[in-house]
Amino acid sequence: MRAARLMTTTQEPQEKDVTGATIWLTGLPSAGKTTIAHELAGRLRAGGHRVEVLDGDEIREFLSAGLGFSREDRHTNVQRIGFVAELLASHGVKVLVPVIAPYADSREAVRARHRKAGTAYVEVHVATPVEVCSVRDVKGLYAKQAAGEISGLTGVDDPYEEPESPDLRIESQNQTVQESAAAVHALLTERGLA
Repeated sequence: MRAARLMTTTQEPQEKDVTGATIWLTGLPSAGKTTIAHELAGRLRAGGHRVEVLDGDEIREFLSAGLGFSREDRHTNVQRIGFVAELLASHGVKVLVPVIAPYADSREAVRARHRKAGTAYVEVHVATPVEVCSVRDVKGLYAKQAAGEISGLTGVDDPYEEPESPDLRIESQNQTVQESAAAVHALLTERGLA
């Protein structure tokens, strides 16, 4: 009887095999990254996946407070987000990252971190033209830049290096949010991640 008790206390619980992944949605301000990410999060949760959305504004407030918008600070911010995303993804979470990440080398460093760790990484370019983004102007940034109240707006007076070969390119101005999220979901399904 005592031996049986010992066996039950030393057995490891069987975990369900869950594959995590980072899905990074890059694009200009007001491109639709966050909206698509939240729609996709709902679809993934409905499929039984653990999901986290790492919103760029929230990260800036809580994880990268004190960083400015110089190239170096933007790189540091992206690397911090990439670290957290990979950590969560390595534990079976689908991590949706709707963050501009304007520089190709910063995005490549995040991809390399995931590759080195053996963690799935998908880059989605939400390729909404600046003309459409400036009309949407969700946060009023384009209006503030036009009025001279701010400078360094990505894609206007600060660089945005478009991904040359993203895993998926979405032109959100030509489809609904639901269609955009469905396109990402289809790619994840094709790769065995959804």
